[in-house]
Amino acid sequence: MADVTIWNEFRHEREDDAVAAVYPDGIHAPIADALADDHAVRTATLDDPEHGLTASVLDATDVLLWWGHEAHDEVRTEVVDRVHERVLEGMGLIPLHSSHYSKLFKRLMGTSCRLQYREDGGTERLWVVDPGHPIADGLDESIELPESEMYGEPFDIPEPDRQVFISWFEGGEVFRSGCCYRRGNGRIFYFRPGHETYPIYEHDGVRRVLRNAVDWAAPTEGSPRTFGERE
Repeated sequence: MADVTIWNEFRHEREDDAVAAVYPDGIHAPIADALADDHAVRTATLDDPEHGLTASVLDATDVLLWWGHEAHDEVRTEVVDRVHERVLEGMGLIPLHSSHYSKLFKRLMGTSCRLQYREDGGTERLWVVDPGHPIADGLDESIELPESEMYGEPFDIPEPDRQVFISWFEGGEVFRSGCCYRRGNGRIFYFRPGHETYPIYEHDGVRRVLRNAVDWAAPTEGSPRTFGERE
């Protein structure tokens, strides 16, 4: 069982009636529900003291899920520094949807992380292109979302270590929607679906991906690492 922290801006749900109708308790609520049976789950939001990501919270976190969109610039640099260091130490990170443009993800990737988008993307099909990967365990060959925001290539990220999903949209666009990385000791899985006006996190296939991703990203013991001059 992993100790999981779900971080959410929690702004759209309080400011936009259409979003509140889809996620009345916040986007973090259905994500927490998807994980609660198998993991110890806590939630944190942007407006909590220190954004809810204090040193003690992060020290107790095995995997951090991050959902951000409209307030990336409000995330304090010292908190980004703190989370970045924990990822390098071994904490797993799962940036969701528009968190591709968060300060944290851009720092970890070292690129602009820009992309194309269209809010009304129609049907999305996430194709499993690495069926042997643990994050794809128990899935069919694709996940179909009847309504979704379109993200399209080019996506300015480094080449992933493993590519688990590629999305196709009704407009013909494609996108690298499930990307795995290692940074230091930490495992990172970027997962694209999750626009706030669609009930993406109620979808059984998406919830299965989140559970698999947490299991994959959770830290393992491994052998010790030492740095500096040796005697």
